Amino acid sequence: MIDYRLGQVEANFAELIWDHEPLGSGELVKLCKEELGWQKSTTYTVLKKLCDKGFFVNEGGLVRSLVPREEVQTRESREYVAERFGGSLPAFINAFTAGRGLTREEAEGLRQMIEAYEEGEES
Repeated sequence: MIDYRLGQVEANFAELIWDHEPLGSGELVKLCKEELGWQKSTTYTVLKKLCDKGFFVNEGGLVRSLVPREEVQTRESREYVAERFGGSLPAFINAFTAGRGLTREEAEGLRQMIEAYEEGEES
């Protein structure tokens, strides 16, 4: 089973891959030098680590993801809410919006999510 938690350095690296995949490992080295200031050895070290964890694969010099960005975001978000807010989504939203409130668009988006959930629940 994959541990979906990524540190900030790993997350920045993963974002580069997700944004450009599939990409050659040489192209990845260039991107990491430009975007992250990394040397070739650092790029390959982090790539190997995330390949070993099951996030990416480097086959014949072509790097691609095995786990989509959205899946990682979903898992990380659920784990965060579970660990920090006892699994309570309302408690998370309350903390997230404290002192800043919601924009009209954010409130409408939440309303639509709730309505879609309620419609699916009735089916």
